[in-house]
This record gives sequence, structure tokens and C-alpha cells, in this order.
Amino acid sequence: MGMPEGPERVLAEIVGRDTFDALVIRTDFSDDEAWSAVVGELWRPWGPDGEFPARVRVVDAPAWSGATADEVLAAVDGDEYLGVVFVADRHTMESPVRGLLALSTVREDEGDLDPVYYQELIESPEPRDFRAAPAAVHGVHVNVTLGNMDFAEFASAASAEPDQVLRPV
Repeated sequence: MGMPEGPERVLAEIVGRDTFDALVIRTDFSDDEAWSAVVGELWRPWGPDGEFPARVRVVDAPAWSGATADEVLAAVDGDEYLGVVFVADRHTMESPVRGLLALSTVREDEGDLDPVYYQELIESPEPRDFRAAPAAVHGVHVNVTLGNMDFAEFASAASAEPDQVLRPV
């Protein structure tokens, strides 16, 4: 997601999201058919046997058109229970896999870090994003929310895939 020309816009804060609702924000409006396919996948039950109902908060508003990763992160910054947000961008709409951009909302407060750890963080920063198939969104969101797995583990799994897109495990 490229940077816009001029100052970044301020997008409305997203309110009323339940902690266990995965947050998916549409930023590309070029292909309604592709978007329908993404939404259809998002609303399917998930889990090894499809035993869990889909819980998702979809933001589908033209005000988000072309929003950058930084703009999305700024807009969700006030949600202290959100560890990952998913973005349906141009890449999502053009990809046959419909890989959503998963963005980590967790930022280290560098002022409180041990200097040795801070140096390690500079030398190998935590991943900020990866791509996830719509069917993988719920597993990522729930596991990050519960602390069962961290964002970096999912990013690593995605990077091991030939097309760099995480699929359900």
C-alpha cells in the first residue's frame, strides 16, 4: 500500500467491534465480484471441522478507498483489544487466492525496553504484515487475541508458503 501524496487523511475510528470479531477493512473498490467472494469466504464457519461460527466486522465504506496501511493502523489505534486488522486492498482483489493484508496493531513502547532488547529489536524487527487467505482470518485473529500464538508466528508461516499467503491450518 503506497503512501498518498500530501498529508495523511484521518479516518473515522471503528467503534462497536466485539473483541472476538475479526476486523476486515475494504480499501479497494475496483472489483465488486472479487469483494463478494472475499466476504463469502469470511462468513463461512471455520475450524478443523467448521465447528466455529464466523465472527467478523466488515468495514465496507468508500471513505476507506485507497487507505494506506499507516492510515488503517492509525484508525484502529484506539482499540486496545485488537492485535491484528485485515485489509482488502488492490492485491486482494487481483489475486486468485484473495489474500488479505494482515497488519499487526501491536507496537513496542521503546522507552521502556532494556537497551540490549532494544538493539535486538532494531536489528531484527517484528514483522508488520503478511497475506492471509480469507479462510485463515478467523484462526489468526482468535489465536492472536487469546495469545495462543503471536503475529510473528503467523507471518513466518505465511513466508514459508510458495506464494507467501497463509492458509488455514
